[in-house]
Amino acid sequence: MSLDHRLTPEHEELRRTVEAFARDVVAPKIGGFYERHEFPYDIVREMGRMGLFGLPFPEEYGGMGGDYLALCLAIEELARVDSSVAITLEAGVSLGAMPIFRFGTEEQRRRWLPALCSGEALGAFGLTEPECGSDASGTRTTAVRDGGEWVINGTKSFITNSGTDITAFVTVTAVTGRRPDGSPVISAIVVPAGTPGLSVAPGYSKVGWNASDTRELSFNDVRVPEDHLLGEEGRGYAQFLSILDEGRIAIASLATGLAQGCVDESVRYARERIAFGRPIGENQAIEFKLADMATRAYTARIAWRDAASRLLAGEPFKTEAAMAKLHASDIAVTNAREATQIHGGYGFMNEYPVARMWRDAKILEIGEGTSEVQRMLIARHLKAA
Repeated sequence: MSLDHRLTPEHEELRRTVEAFARDVVAPKIGGFYERHEFPYDIVREMGRMGLFGLPFPEEYGGMGGDYLALCLAIEELARVDSSVAITLEAGVSLGAMPIFRFGTEEQRRRWLPALCSGEALGAFGLTEPECGSDASGTRTTAVRDGGEWVINGTKSFITNSGTDITAFVTVTAVTGRRPDGSPVISAIVVPAGTPGLSVAPGYSKVGWNASDTRELSFNDVRVPEDHLLGEEGRGYAQFLSILDEGRIAIASLATGLAQGCVDESVRYARERIAFGRPIGENQAIEFKLADMATRAYTARIAWRDAASRLLAGEPFKTEAAMAKLHASDIAVTNAREATQIHGGYGFMNEYPVARMWRDAKILEIGEGTSEVQRMLIARHLKAA
């Protein structure tokens, strides 16, 4: 495959549009939301009006008729300014709406997707549990049939977009039976917000992503109709793994955006900050830091765009997605550390964007598959090659 990842005119126009939105709309407002730990509903509504939540979906479901590359371009540009807004889009699309699109019935698609594509509603993805993080196959949440309904019991943790005023549903994995060898049959079920027995905990007190919504969910004899099963019974775990494969490309684009934002802020500061009678950017130590930071962001961008190109071409992409996520999250943490160092004492002040970026970066090595899990996936591919 060619590694020419120059954008088409349409993709470049989208990128520039989101870049301007992030700079002119998100950047002036987001710091306040972040410090108040407040979800930015006004910004999300504007993103919905722009069609960002519908980017990769067909027009017949209210989408924009674009592709996954378009979504990731938008995520990267948002993350250059703020990761809370970027993860709200990423989770809303790749974790909330994409399972419905990929595995839902036609009736489920038409029921749920239009509101999700418009940004009027958000969907959530309930996989992680308090006692099974990376080992998602250890699901303990259960769902049993009773009188034409599923009765769900269990707990899900660290669920993005699960407790906002516009959250429409959460799709959860649950054990719906046992195979002859005793292994669990794991299925995916859509649970609408407000269903009796569904308890939404207060938002977590987090290190970063403070303007995004993250909650623990409890299910106590929650009843939903049998037709809320998403995809085939017993295929829920496999379905969610495939969603995570795609989502790793999106997280890689988010990490790349954060890394690039660190470059942007550091270059600006290095021009303006005077020390010993001249801009600090004229010092070779700073120049070398900036050069290394820009190179890291560049290589991470190539990696996620390559994985996205393989996905769109219908080619194998799982290993490349894991590599892109591993590399981009690693360089995001490194760039955030270096940007803070360049800013000196000001980098430790929350009024500066790099302080927010430093707080936001670490979760990228954990969420949607830890760096250790990515290495496991890559190593398995190498051994099987």
